[in-house]
Amino acid sequence: MPISIRTFLFTLLCSAFLIACSSSDSSNPGTKSGSKSRYQMANDRYPDDAPDVSLVKNAQPKYEPYSRQGNRDYTVLGKSYKVLDTGKGFKEQGHASWYGSKFHGHLTSNGETYDMYTMSAAHKNLPLPSYVKVTNLDNNKQIIVRVNDRGPFHHGRVIDLSYAGAYHLGMLAKGTARVAIETVYVPSPEQRVISDLKDNDNHFIQVAASKDKLRVNMLARQLENKYSVSSRVSSSNGIHRLQLGPIKQIHLTNKLLDKLQVEGYPQSFIVP
Repeated sequence: MPISIRTFLFTLLCSAFLIACSSSDSSNPGTKSGSKSRYQMANDRYPDDAPDVSLVKNAQPKYEPYSRQGNRDYTVLGKSYKVLDTGKGFKEQGHASWYGSKFHGHLTSNGETYDMYTMSAAHKNLPLPSYVKVTNLDNNKQIIVRVNDRGPFHHGRVIDLSYAGAYHLGMLAKGTARVAIETVYVPSPEQRVISDLKDNDNHFIQVAASKDKLRVNMLARQLENKYSVSSRVSSSNGIHRLQLGPIKQIHLTNKLLDKLQVEGYPQSFIVP
């Protein structure tokens, strides 16, 4: 009889240990930091029963005024960070990470609710919100995300992507990726008017990028006919980028960009 009781207690103890281990799963390499009392989970992790995020589209850049919340200089873990006055022309390279279930449903730095199934991201310095094109330098996949949060705060990491963003960039399994990021800056209506008055530059809109040059050339002919505009194909490192233009006035460029994004090319952006 005593042996039976000891066996029962040992089995119960082992079960409790396994449950505790599974509840603190740290397989997700997300790097967001925060107060332990704020989050229900001690460690970040992959979502349970995630929806099919393959259908999630890129964030569609548009003009948004910078939010009142989340755009002051701040300090995290003893280090101070300065928020940029504008995201225009910003470029950076480094490593991307992603964050998931621990932060899902909690407030982001600009007061919105974090939804890991949308194309969003966190950055240490960009004003909120900003739109950013992210390129995975290992597989040349590209996405556009809307930055509405702060982080990551690990050395060498330049952006924290949502679960959906990491999926489309092909980095969920590894957890991190070498990336190049650049803002997709959309000026305010007032700035557009001012730019029109002194704008003598030629502008191009990038519509697609692919390793299949034949496919890119066929698409170029189709879009030239549809929108009555010239095109060019810029090639480097085996990637062929279809760009429409040149277009002389920025307001005409923005008008075409709006049409492209609505009519099936939401990843389009004005080439810096």
